[in-house]
Amino acid sequence: MTWARHRLRTGDDFRRVTRTGTRSARSHVVVHLALSPERGPEPRVGFVVSKKTGNAVVRNRVARRLREIFRARLARLPDGADVVMRALPGIDQVPFAQLEGEVGSALDSAAAKLARRREARRERPEREDR
Repeated sequence: MTWARHRLRTGDDFRRVTRTGTRSARSHVVVHLALSPERGPEPRVGFVVSKKTGNAVVRNRVARRLREIFRARLARLPDGADVVMRALPGIDQVPFAQLEGEVGSALDSAAAKLARRREARRERPEREDR
């Protein structure tokens, strides 16, 4: 599988997802999830690993671990999903299995919040222009 088609690339995309999407945090990760169905069915993922996490070697290792965790979850994301995963300091000390659990839990929580938000919008009656 090629990872390139599943990457968020631009700062505008990252900003849109973090500002308009749902947010779910765990001890070492924060997940932002937004839908962009007009863009196409392929889910896209972006990672934010700041210098607070560690030096370049540590940041790259963290990004590789997160990418591997997401690889198995891409098929379960809804069509047009965009995800931004932010790593928090201390993530490099977390065992892989625990990190998988945190990412899965945060992603499930964000997806549930997004579904509730979409359902609330459907139930809300259309406003009439005055």
